Amino acid sequence: MVGLGWTWRASVALGAVIAAAGASAQSGDTARIIDEGMNRSQIMLTASELMDGIGPRLTNSTNLRRAEDWALDKFRAYGLANPRREPFAFGRGWNLTASAARMISPRPIEMIVIPVAWTPGTNGALRAPIVVAPISKPAHFAAWQGKLRGKIVLLSLPGTSDEPKEPAFRRLSNEEIGKRDEFAMPSFDPESLDRRMKRLREAKQLDAFLKAEGAVAWVKKSYRDGKLVHGEGYTYMAGETPSLPGFELAAEDYRRLARLAKTGPAPVIELISDAQFDDSDMNANNVIADIPGTDPKAGYVMAGAHFDSWIAGDGAADNGAGSVIVLEAARILRQLGVRPKRTIRFALWEGEEQGLLGSRAYIEQHLVDRPTPPGMDGMTAYYSWSTRYPIVKKPGYDQLKAYFNMDNGSGKFRGIHAESNAGAVPLLREWMAPFNSMGADRVVAGKTGGTDHVFMQAIGIQGYQFIQDPLDYDSRVHHSSLDTLDHVRADDLRQAAVVMAGMLLAAANSDKELPRPPLPTQPTATDPFKYQNPDE
Repeated sequence: MVGLGWTWRASVALGAVIAAAGASAQSGDTARIIDEGMNRSQIMLTASELMDGIGPRLTNSTNLRRAEDWALDKFRAYGLANPRREPFAFGRGWNLTASAARMISPRPIEMIVIPVAWTPGTNGALRAPIVVAPISKPAHFAAWQGKLRGKIVLLSLPGTSDEPKEPAFRRLSNEEIGKRDEFAMPSFDPESLDRRMKRLREAKQLDAFLKAEGAVAWVKKSYRDGKLVHGEGYTYMAGETPSLPGFELAAEDYRRLARLAKTGPAPVIELISDAQFDDSDMNANNVIADIPGTDPKAGYVMAGAHFDSWIAGDGAADNGAGSVIVLEAARILRQLGVRPKRTIRFALWEGEEQGLLGSRAYIEQHLVDRPTPPGMDGMTAYYSWSTRYPIVKKPGYDQLKAYFNMDNGSGKFRGIHAESNAGAVPLLREWMAPFNSMGADRVVAGKTGGTDHVFMQAIGIQGYQFIQDPLDYDSRVHHSSLDTLDHVRADDLRQAAVVMAGMLLAAANSDKELPRPPLPTQPTATDPFKYQNPDE
């Protein structure tokens, strides 16, 4: 008994020493991460190289290919293992060299315009009178038959100016963050897929109608005032290219044209779109690199951001900011020479703006199968992906222990969304605790959507999006011509990179794992008595 008691006491003491040493090592790593990320940050130099030097990165464009090479060179220079492209099927490349718009009569005016992505170019200057024809669905076609030949068709209602009532730039209050700490009731509407597919069919029908009626181009109004344009388009798939050039015109210019057309002879305008399609490689690529773990059986943790952008600006806040955070977190951890238990993987996704395509491809390549019914077309397969069951795990499913995503602009991290997984809250709080004094101090129950953790959550993977100060992201920067490095805050980026690196290392070394939600199964309709609105 004496010997046994001595052994027991010694083992307890030794365990305490080991635990204290582990805690001390963790604390030391955190201090070094903060020191490296705050005092020797490379983030703004990296951001300028990407956003000023390379610029916008439409999926499968020449610019995005350049950005891929640049990112792979960065990962190699930092000393990460196996920097690589992981290709997935996408569609056509589209490059825009130049564009312009002018009103010719009743007086010459330069206007602000952007071609809609994946619409054909004009093959030089296209000059024609306008007609304001608000057409949004096939029910409107009959009213405009025989009235569009030789015209540039303005498809939007002009409306009136939208003067801002709130400051464009803001940070979150504690009260606003607190409102996110609420369980989001799940909702399943099996008819929502039909509504989405109906809108896609109507867009194709509109293009065919305009062509048949002899229109020469179409124009829509920008959805923001302030001379901002965006240019989003989604007809990237082979065989889906519209027949006519399409443009988005600044709201102020659009309304001027509409007023003149209403009260006098229709203005004549000139449009130029020097756009070219590139079908040389129909695959897009996720860019991935690793810091290998010391325990091959421990799995991996992951950080990601989408690398693609729209073309009106430089893709700075959306999502160059998230991309350089991922790169800077990788640089910090490699610079410190950390040897995590779990592998830390870094991913720059492509095709996010067209529907989270890159992260979904990674899921299908590594994590699960969701069977596609025979004969289903590509767009239906995409929109129905999160509603198809059963979900079949692949061998790599259980290896991914946590995924951290950044894609809400360049604002500082204020915390993280637990995505309705109450069991994950204590551990997320523990990992974030060292950064509370930097403002990252909240773990909220609520969910957030619209970016690359969404499909991971949809299959029961631990995917989390950080809470970020909005700055002027939603008010004027998101997808717009204002999305440049000027609207990115250096101190916020440094803070976010430090928090990202710290959370990754804590997750990679933790003896605990985030509790997984159950593997999703087919839900029932939330409202079994709902009738579908035929106008939706």
